[in-house]
Amino acid sequence: MLCAVYKSPKKAETYLFVERRDDFSRVPAPLMDTFGTPQLAMMFNLASKTRLGISDIDKVRAALKTQGYFLQLPPPPENLLKEHLARQAAEGNGE
Repeated sequence: MLCAVYKSPKKAETYLFVERRDDFSRVPAPLMDTFGTPQLAMMFNLASKTRLGISDIDKVRAALKTQGYFLQLPPPPENLLKEHLARQAAEGNGE
């Protein structure tokens, strides 16, 4: 199964996977408006892959088959202050 991956010019670290290069016919128009003009990032064969960087490969395959696209959003930002305060609280409770 070939797959084309496009980068969003509007949303950082947001990628759209489609079954065929430049075929966005199954992607909802509101999503395309929000995504912006897709910029081709890469093409690869999903059948020869066992894993992807961020997304679950089985979810990507299933989404491509059922809806014709998969939208990869960036991971949530780390809240370093929250982690620091939790660590301080844990260290304070250990005394």
